[in-house]
Amino acid sequence: MSYQRSENRAPKRKHPFQSIIVSSPDKTLLVAVAFLVIIGFMAIFSATAPKCLDEGGNPAQFLIKQILAFIVGFIGLKFFSNYDYKKLPQWNTIFMIVIVVALILVDFTPLGVTVNGAKRWINIAGFQLQPSEFAKPAVVMLLASAFKNDANLFDQGKWMFAFFPILAMIGFIFAQPNLSMVILLLATSVVMFLCAGGSLKLFISAVTAGITAVVIAATTIIKPYQLQRLRIWRHPETDPQGAGYNIIQSLIAFASGGFSGVGYGGSIQKLYYLPECHTDFIFAIIAEEMGFIGCILVIGLFFTFVQRGFLIAGRCPDMYGKLLAVGLTFSIGFQAFLNMSVASSFLPTTGVPLPFISYGGSSLIVSLWMVGILLNISKKRIKKIRNAEDEVG
Repeated sequence: MSYQRSENRAPKRKHPFQSIIVSSPDKTLLVAVAFLVIIGFMAIFSATAPKCLDEGGNPAQFLIKQILAFIVGFIGLKFFSNYDYKKLPQWNTIFMIVIVVALILVDFTPLGVTVNGAKRWINIAGFQLQPSEFAKPAVVMLLASAFKNDANLFDQGKWMFAFFPILAMIGFIFAQPNLSMVILLLATSVVMFLCAGGSLKLFISAVTAGITAVVIAATTIIKPYQLQRLRIWRHPETDPQGAGYNIIQSLIAFASGGFSGVGYGGSIQKLYYLPECHTDFIFAIIAEEMGFIGCILVIGLFFTFVQRGFLIAGRCPDMYGKLLAVGLTFSIGFQAFLNMSVASSFLPTTGVPLPFISYGGSSLIVSLWMVGILLNISKKRIKKIRNAEDEVG
């Protein structure tokens, strides 16, 4: 009797492969930022030219200053986009010391410049810088370095060493006073802590303590004008010539713009009706001149920026890069949300510029540097290779 022997074959095994590749920078992110900067140039010129002409000056003087800041920021963007982000931690200490010293000079020396009751700028050789703007990337870099191995530093007793520089910066910024920047830095810190796998129980405890601290601060520490902002927020008509004036004029700009706007350069509110129309309330001028369409365009560009930033974080092969990308993206995105929310009266007045768009050299320079780091992170990402089948006979 003959028979045919059957061979037992081992089942096919699939082996997933991943590799780290170096690609070109994220072009979508770069295009979104480029459009935001161009819109900013146009809005700044439109908002400031009438005032400059009325004072007998160059109608483009604010635009020229913003372009000079852009050049400095773009040089930094190019540098950081080519500088390996993994080498950034070695600069943490130096960067932190420089910012803390600058904040001390602002708060406690004649070099500090006071504008509208807030001492936030430093005057060096005729140039004004806002050190609190540079604290945004510094805090992100410090937290990314601290959380890259373990977010629960509080359980290990290492939190003081890791967070003392950040607490010092926040304390000096609060003393200026610059409550909006403090909120931005704290919110960024919380998001990075949670993204790093921090304890949710600790987060809830911290939120409870924070609410308690805010209540205490509201009665003891917060300035009277800051409390007035909260009172006037929902009912600005109760003080139309005082605390409610800015938001009323901003809402008039939104209403005047309608769906398609009054046309570029046609804003009425910028003609001495809306103070700070080239900085904190520049989004209202965009709404008036470009209408609902312009607002959706700006919001869409920021949404694209945030989406690409978080996508870069998800593709990054190491935890430090992931946290760095999350922190930088959230910081810019949340600041944009705050500014646009204030201009539309969705939130109380905070006094933060609109990234890439508002007039302000420090804000534009820092924002572009942060984009440069994001572009560098986007070069290194995980590439998933199709599963290979390996047969064993």
